[in-house]
Amino acid sequence: MNPPTATEVWTGLSEAALPLEKVLAWAGREDCGGVVLFSGTARNHSEGRPGVTVLEYEAYQEQVAPRLQALADEARIRWPDIGRVALLHRVGKVAIGESAVVVAVSAPHRSEAFAAARFCIDTLKATVPIWKKEAWAGGESWGLEAQHITDAGSLRPSGGLAG
Repeated sequence: MNPPTATEVWTGLSEAALPLEKVLAWAGREDCGGVVLFSGTARNHSEGRPGVTVLEYEAYQEQVAPRLQALADEARIRWPDIGRVALLHRVGKVAIGESAVVVAVSAPHRSEAFAAARFCIDTLKATVPIWKKEAWAGGESWGLEAQHITDAGSLRPSGGLAG
């Protein structure tokens, strides 16, 4: 998964490990004093499920690319000065401790970079059709609850659904 060469947005799905160092290096720009990188890693538990051993992600692949682009576009509307945006997600099995999702945002100032990165990860979870299956000592399940997919533009700046 190599960074794009002619754009300020890097999106994608990968069955391979996500390239955290490449993302961090790519996201920085000379005019951006802040780069925020969020890595969501597979953990060994979830609510009521100790001993999680593996996560598996499945995506509605035809919808992922346009939704990730729409998310990056929405972030640019809300924070017009941001530099680069990376939105990468794993599919397939993800071992405990490995990164399942990476979001990186650069901006001239840290406050914009932090706000835009938070918006991007929260909105990615709510708008991009990617599902998680957990396996633990007591069984396996595709997530704890159903999630309705929405559009990036329908979310409040705080990440909550517009009312």
